[in-house]
Amino acid sequence: MLDTGNYYPFRDGRIAELDADEVTTTELAQRLLPGARLVKVFNNILAHHIPQLARPAGAPDRSALPIAGDDPDAKAQAAKLINSLGFDAFDAGTLDESWRFEPECGAYVQIYLARPDVPAEQLAQAPAAPLPAGKLNAALKEARRVVVAERTH
Repeated sequence: MLDTGNYYPFRDGRIAELDADEVTTTELAQRLLPGARLVKVFNNILAHHIPQLARPAGAPDRSALPIAGDDPDAKAQAAKLINSLGFDAFDAGTLDESWRFEPECGAYVQIYLARPDVPAEQLAQAPAAPLPAGKLNAALKEARRVVVAERTH
């Protein structure tokens, strides 16, 4: 099962476990869905960028999408789907590491923008730019965990 969601306290209300950074959003979802094999993916890219950035395997401007999960088989299935949609799947680790590509953590929406400084109110029309795996990897490594309870958007 793919988890594409993000926690926004202003929209979702307060969730104590997330505000206290006890778990990531997908770890909490995993607790609520025992037996499910969750993979975090597609939460860090705008929907309209998916068709803009899709490329055939081997294309020099093919973009990468991060995935995180605790079940290797589920991650492999997710990677196969991502590949079929025109992206390289980049293994970003386990569910407890999935925060690295959540809002405000560096490997989020802005890294897929042609102009990363686009104002939030213009994101729905902002054109995309390819994101190679190496650049995604660097963003994931450099990501700093935000205090979720203080998330601004």
